[in-house]
Amino acid sequence: MLATVSAITHQSLRTATSMPHASSAIDGRFAALGRAHDLLTRASWENATLDITIRNAVEPFDQGGGRFIISGEDISITSSSVIALAMTLNELCTNTTKFGALSLPEGQVRVSWSVENGRLGFEWAESGGPLVSEPTRKSFGTRMMTSLGQQLKGKVDLDYKPSGFVFSLDVPLEALITKPKTGAADKSA
Repeated sequence: MLATVSAITHQSLRTATSMPHASSAIDGRFAALGRAHDLLTRASWENATLDITIRNAVEPFDQGGGRFIISGEDISITSSSVIALAMTLNELCTNTTKFGALSLPEGQVRVSWSVENGRLGFEWAESGGPLVSEPTRKSFGTRMMTSLGQQLKGKVDLDYKPSGFVFSLDVPLEALITKPKTGAADKSA
């Protein structure tokens, strides 16, 4: 946890354009980390589900209500996956409210996922926002979003379509799901 806090602080300060920008970025990232930990505390640090993790992460950004369309098969995921996904979703939410679909009143974000052939396909697709173009520099948030694929033994694709940004994640289900608990080891020999 302390390593995560240190990395968030260091990278936020390193890439900030001003101290108020750094302060805001750090506050937002710590709030996201706190919400993820609250969710895990309610689930006794055992597991949470993908659907609850997503809804918990986007809730503070859904100011007008109904701007997020969320759909997918709910699955239990590990605590490390909850934290990684919550932090990534915070970056996506922050970016969409500042620059993307949710920066305009008619903008929406569709969050969907499916499980097929032992893999999770996840997509964040923005629509109704301003024209999108690829950023000229890679921010800490962008690096965090792309590292999620590596963390979960899969891949991430960032597509800056003019009509709306699309974040795609494709990972093996075994990298996310809760492993079944086994009983006490057989001590007879």
